[in-house]
Amino acid sequence: MTKTQSMLAALFCTFIWGTTFIAQDTGMDLIGPYVFNTTRFFVGFLALLPFYLLLERRNTETVISKNKKRFVILSVIIGINLFFASLFQQVALLFTDVANAAFFTIFYVPMVPIIVFFLFKKKIHWSVWPSVLLCVVGGYFLTNFQDATVRIGDTLVVICALFWALHIIFIGIIIKEFNAPILVGLVQTFIVSICSLIPALIFEEFIWSNILSQKIQILYAGILSGGIAFVLQIYAQQNIAPAPSAIIFSLEGVFATVAAWIILSQILNINNIIGCCFILAGVLISQLLPEFKRA
Repeated sequence: MTKTQSMLAALFCTFIWGTTFIAQDTGMDLIGPYVFNTTRFFVGFLALLPFYLLLERRNTETVISKNKKRFVILSVIIGINLFFASLFQQVALLFTDVANAAFFTIFYVPMVPIIVFFLFKKKIHWSVWPSVLLCVVGGYFLTNFQDATVRIGDTLVVICALFWALHIIFIGIIIKEFNAPILVGLVQTFIVSICSLIPALIFEEFIWSNILSQKIQILYAGILSGGIAFVLQIYAQQNIAPAPSAIIFSLEGVFATVAAWIILSQILNINNIIGCCFILAGVLISQLLPEFKRA
């Protein structure tokens, strides 16, 4: 895959992620967040399975044979982080708007270098700190502070962003060591589906008529976002430097906001728009300034 193809893959992936917020939001009209995630990621697993069997199965043993144990450990870590990221994000949509959820999710961009510093002792560029400040100020404007329910939802999305950051970090590690993007996508969707099934069985009910009534949302979020988009993300991160890839991924919030405005008629007020601008500026600064210095 060429760099141009990787850029297009990242852009298409981001578009899918952004518009999937609509499916996630409307997909809980008759089912709960745990049932939605269980079915969504199992559909994603089924969607990826034929691609794996056709394209990667023959080379799997060769790719992971050098260190099967490490591949399994990294795959489980990635799957668990994706489970918690999707769990907090899905539950948060019960309490907050799509635009809020999408923009708070991209907090993961300035979070990544901070987490990498604590996990792997890599230096943090000074630009991270003003970026974090801009994101916090943006969060202040984006959150409706007189509505306690919205505050709960936004807090859940910030927690979700932490797990997205960890997911991206460990995806970066595994693709450098094992060239098996479809297999990684297959394993992580299966893990998320199984982990989501446990709270779904405890706290919710599987009513098939209700699940079938949300089939469009489940298929969109499952096949496109839960399956294809995550594999596109893995392919994109193989050939794109951190700065341009993070810039593209940060557009997820823009796509989600526009989709929410067109489809759900969720209109942002002036404070919300200012908040979105602050967060987007913080994300871009955290990625662009280090690259300018290197240039």
